[in-house]
Amino acid sequence: MKTYFKIIGVFAALFVIAMAVFLVFTRNTQAKSHEVSGETIALLHRLAKIAEEHPDDLTVLDNEKYEVAYVITDLSNHLLYAHADAALPEGELSVENAIQKRYPYLYLFDGAKAWGTIILLEDGTKAYQTLTLRLAVAVGIIGLLLLAGMTCYGLYVRRSIIIPFANLKGFAAKVAQGKLDEPLSMDKNNLFGAFSESFDIMREELAASKERELTLQKKERELVASLSHDLKTPVTGIKVTAELMQMRMSVKKNDSKDDVKFTPEELNMLSADAEGIRGKADQIATLLSDLFTTTLDDLGEFKVKCQDEDSRSLGDIVKGFDDRNLAVPGEIPAVIINIDKKCMSQVIGNIISNSYKYANTKIEVDFRISERFLEMQIRDHGPGVPAGELDLITNKFYRGRDWEKTDKDGHGLGLYIAKTLMQKMNGDLIAESDGDGLSITLVIPMS
Repeated sequence: MKTYFKIIGVFAALFVIAMAVFLVFTRNTQAKSHEVSGETIALLHRLAKIAEEHPDDLTVLDNEKYEVAYVITDLSNHLLYAHADAALPEGELSVENAIQKRYPYLYLFDGAKAWGTIILLEDGTKAYQTLTLRLAVAVGIIGLLLLAGMTCYGLYVRRSIIIPFANLKGFAAKVAQGKLDEPLSMDKNNLFGAFSESFDIMREELAASKERELTLQKKERELVASLSHDLKTPVTGIKVTAELMQMRMSVKKNDSKDDVKFTPEELNMLSADAEGIRGKADQIATLLSDLFTTTLDDLGEFKVKCQDEDSRSLGDIVKGFDDRNLAVPGEIPAVIINIDKKCMSQVIGNIISNSYKYANTKIEVDFRISERFLEMQIRDHGPGVPAGELDLITNKFYRGRDWEKTDKDGHGLGLYIAKTLMQKMNGDLIAESDGDGLSITLVIPMS
């Protein structure tokens, strides 16, 4: 807007200058015109006086060196004297014609009696021509000034508007082609500096978004490869265990002719094999569940169905996932909570699984009521998480820097899925670490 007012100021200045030039030329012309008129009247009186002093010898007027043409006639319009080739037909040398043609004239007297007329053959045309010429010059100068102003303004518009828009057009074409590494050249003096800067910020954001997308795609490919490997391991274990069980039973059957009987030791071995198969199957189920939940969430199709549940069901969920009997649940307030029980099971299962994997210590589970929410705190006493990573551990595919360098399995999905599910159930998940383990607080809405 400041530039716009500067342009208005420049045009106002040009207009003032043009008017000043016009007034100067007009004033000088008017002054010159009045000056010529005064000289003409004075000359007419001088010549008339000389003629009145020498009525019988008008040739004395030849000694007066004036370029103006004039004639002297008698009262009958007969030519008595002509100066500077001013001879005209006698019929045109009358006072009436002089009046019609605006010629200055004076009667000549001898005492009180008029005897002739002196007529200047000058009608003011030269003064008019001079005035016209000066006006034309003034108008020409004004036109040149305005033309110069328009030219400068046109150059300014081209530099400040047309060229920047042309650059924006080329920039948009490059962005459409995916060329996001070339910044938009900007001139701080053009009218669209901030506009151009916004476009360049858009380019930077698109470039960053594209980089994030590529990183996400890379992580997703790595996730698929990792899941494929992780699924292959328990499947192989299940296959080997099943073959071992089949072999033992086949040997037992071949050794026994009639009834097949198992010793307590053999039954324990079979039970251990079955338990191994169940554990591997649970591992596969967890992996597939996390992958399925993440995929549905990315597609925006994951739905939760919340309904009222007894808060004591949370204790049952903890016991169901506490295979190592490390959890120490506290007293659960008797309230009604509004949750999707299946989703809540997945949340608590992921948290306990993480604690087993990274801490493997006693797990304290405490409850308290805060306004319209039931807060469930699950705390272990492992190495914890650095303060700078607490806000990141619930991001998709994120694993702590210290744990990425270890051989512990993980994909950075457990806490991400847990937080996502809690938010979909109108609650939240808060991670805290004070140097003595990791504390996960589940904010559960009450009915």
